[in-house]
Amino acid sequence: MRGIHGKGLAHFQLWLILVLATTFGVASSYAEAQSTQGIAFKQAIAEAASSQTELAEYYRDRAYTPIWTDPAYGAARRQALLEALDQAPQHGLPRTRYDRDSLYEALAAVQTTRDLGMVEVTLSRAFLQIARDMQTGIVQPGEVVEAIKRDVVASSAEDLLDGLQRTDARDFIQALAPDTPEYRSLRREKLRLDRAIANGGWGSGVPVKKLEPGDSGAGVVRLRDRLLRMGYLRHSVTARYDRAIESAVQHFQNEHGLEVDGIAGVSTLEEINVSATRRLQSIHVAMERERWLNTPDGRGARHILVNLTDFSARVIDDGAQSFYTRAVIGKNSQGRRSPEFSDQMEYMVINPTWHVPRSIAVKEYLPKLRRNPNAVAHLKMVNSRGQVVSRQNINFAAYGARSFPYAMKQPPSSTNALGLVKFMFPNEYNIYLHDTPKKKLFDRETRAFSHGCIRLSDPFGFAYHLLARQEADPKAFFHATLETGRETYVDLEQTVPVHIIYRTAISDSQGEIGYRRDIYGRDAEIWKALVRTGVSLPGVQG
Repeated sequence: MRGIHGKGLAHFQLWLILVLATTFGVASSYAEAQSTQGIAFKQAIAEAASSQTELAEYYRDRAYTPIWTDPAYGAARRQALLEALDQAPQHGLPRTRYDRDSLYEALAAVQTTRDLGMVEVTLSRAFLQIARDMQTGIVQPGEVVEAIKRDVVASSAEDLLDGLQRTDARDFIQALAPDTPEYRSLRREKLRLDRAIANGGWGSGVPVKKLEPGDSGAGVVRLRDRLLRMGYLRHSVTARYDRAIESAVQHFQNEHGLEVDGIAGVSTLEEINVSATRRLQSIHVAMERERWLNTPDGRGARHILVNLTDFSARVIDDGAQSFYTRAVIGKNSQGRRSPEFSDQMEYMVINPTWHVPRSIAVKEYLPKLRRNPNAVAHLKMVNSRGQVVSRQNINFAAYGARSFPYAMKQPPSSTNALGLVKFMFPNEYNIYLHDTPKKKLFDRETRAFSHGCIRLSDPFGFAYHLLARQEADPKAFFHATLETGRETYVDLEQTVPVHIIYRTAISDSQGEIGYRRDIYGRDAEIWKALVRTGVSLPGVQG
C-alpha cells in the first residue's frame, strides 16, 4: 500500500480490504471480535494499548468495545480520521508526523481477529495525536521559551474518544481546532501565501534605502512590482512614485504597525523586503500560539488583550474591539522582557505608591546610592518594620545586593513611575498595566523601554472603560478619587481576563492579516521547535 497517492483510491482500497476480510476467511472472527466474547480481540487491544496507560484504561473500562472497527460506525470514523490526516497541513501541522503510509499498511494487513484488535489501537493512537495537535498545539511553549508562562493541558483520551462517538466524527474532528476569527484568518492567509510561493513568491526585493513621492526610476519600478505581487497595488506600469504607490505604501505601513507617512524609508523597505516564505513561518507560529489559548473557558466574552509585538492593549467585548491604546513593553534585554501569560484583572489603584522591585533596587539604585547617598531622591527608604528611614542614617557602602536591608518606595504623585493609576491582576511575575509620566515614548514606532510591566498611553480612558460597568459616571468617579491625592484601591465588581500575548501575525477587524517584528526573537525559537516536529516550507525566498 506504500504506493498509494490519491486519498480516494486509498479509502476505496481500505473499504475493499475490510469487506473481503469480513466475507472470506475471517467473517466469524470479525463477528466474534465485536462481541464481549472476542477474547483474541480483547487481548490484542490490551497488548497494543499497554504502553499508553490512559488508552489501556479507556478500553478496559469499556470492555474493549471497538471504536474504529465497529461494524455500524467504524467506516465513517476511519474515513474522518484519514481525511483529518490528509488535511493536517491546512492547520500548519506536518503530514509526516502522522505516518499515514504505515497506518494504511496496518489496515491492509488485517487478516485475523488479533490483527483487527491491533489496528483498532493504532487508529486510536493516530486520532489522539492529531486531535491534541489540532486542539492545543504540537510543542510545549515553556519548554521552547521560558518567558512563555502557559501550561497547555491536552484533553484526556476519555474526553476525546467519548466525544468522537457522541456525534458525527468528521464534525467532531474539525471542531477541535480553535473556533476563533483569528484562527480562521490565519488559515486563509496560509492558503494565500502557499499560492504566492507556488507562483514564485513576491519577486525581487527593493535594493534602495529610501523612496518617496515624486521619485522615479528603477527603484520605484521594483517597489511597484513588489507591491503588485503582494496585493497592495492594482495593475500599474508607472515608473514614478505616484499617489497610487503612496496609498499602497500607507496601506502596507498600517497593516505592519509602522509609521503611516507614505514614505518607503528604511524600516518600511525592510518589512516590504521580507519574503513570502518568512511570512508563512509567522503564520505557522501564530496558528500554534492560537492553539495554546484554545481552552474550554475561552478568552472571556470581555477580555483585555495585550500584544507585545504590536505595543498595544485592547478591550474586546463579544469579539469586537471596544477600547484601544498604545503601550510600552519590556526592554529587549535580560530580565526586562515582558512575559506571556493570562490572569484576571481584579482592581485598580488610583494614586499608586511605587514599591520598587528588589531586583531594581539592588541592581540599579544601590550602586548609585553608594556613590551618592542623595541619588534618586524621589525614593524613600523603608526598614523591615515599615518605617521610613533617613538616608543620613544609612551607610550604603556597607551593603551588597544580598545584604541590603531596606525597601524603596515612591509616594503617589504626578511624577510617580507608575503615573496616576495602575491596573492589577496579581501574579507571581509582578507584571501589571499602569500609567507613566514618560509620555513621549508612545510616539516611537518601536516601544520596548520598561522593566517588564505594560505602560499605557491612555490609562484614564482605560479606567473609564472598565468602570463604566459599575459606575453611573465613571469619569467623575475616577477624578473625584484622583483629586484626593490618596492611594485608593477600587475593586472591579466583575474581574476581567487579561491575556498577554506575542503575535507577529495578527488580523484586523476585517480579518486581514498584518505582521509585526519578532522583537524578542521568540517566534524564531518556536519556529525551530516546529521544524523539529517535521514542519517544513517551500524554498522560494521572494
